[in-house]
Amino acid sequence: MDVLTETVRRALREDLGDRDVTTVATVPEGSRATARIIQKQPGVIYGLAAAEVAFRLLDERALVQRRVREGEWREAGGEVLEVQGSARALLSAERTALNFLTHLSGVATMAARAVRAVEGTGARVLDTRKTIPGLRALEKQAVAAGGAVNHRAGLYDAFLIKENHIAAAGGIGPAVARAQEAFPELAHSLEVEVRNPLEIDQALEAGAPRLLLDNMDAPALRAAVAQVAGRATLEASGGVTLQTLRSIAETGVEWISMGTLTNSAPVLDLSLLLEVAP
Repeated sequence: MDVLTETVRRALREDLGDRDVTTVATVPEGSRATARIIQKQPGVIYGLAAAEVAFRLLDERALVQRRVREGEWREAGGEVLEVQGSARALLSAERTALNFLTHLSGVATMAARAVRAVEGTGARVLDTRKTIPGLRALEKQAVAAGGAVNHRAGLYDAFLIKENHIAAAGGIGPAVARAQEAFPELAHSLEVEVRNPLEIDQALEAGAPRLLLDNMDAPALRAAVAQVAGRATLEASGGVTLQTLRSIAETGVEWISMGTLTNSAPVLDLSLLLEVAP
């Protein structure tokens, strides 16, 4: 079973338990219906596959038609998905399908807004590991659909040496040296969190190709860009919002990471309208 199907199956199990008492009690068995999901505010749609799986897991014969292309900015008011099938199945899958679709579309929309905010500066917006447990792969796909960039997938595919790693290793130099020795194939990805000019110098001396400038204001970021002078790529991080993105991007950093893309993106308002067949 693929990851998407298992994730949606688990969500349906959480919602349904052993039965949907309201639907079983009120909807005649065998009745057919058409469900239409409508977009009610501007944004980027993403997560149609998850919604489709939710409906088809409860009705394998459900007829699903996408009305939009994912990853494109749309204004409110249009239909995004139509599903024909068992009325009971459509009603029982409704909330799970909408939960996935509204959340993932919200992530994609937040990413699109962030990309717009830095347009023309040369900076690019990154996601982080601040994701809902179990949904990281889907959320990162939504970030990419919105036009932002995926950072490391987890703790296994890239280095990010942070303050606590540095303290445990005995300094930036030892931490970088041990990382390069332990996993040389990942040395190109090595990034070190730095908080001041001294730590920047230490990371550069250790040979770190990428620096994470942690919680620095715009003047400090500009000073860091001048200090590094192209010897490493720079990522700004910490408390970044849509309102502060532009001023950060204009300091000259190459990357800006935003945990809010995934951990607090507002859902995109969508609704499901059901039409029962006569």
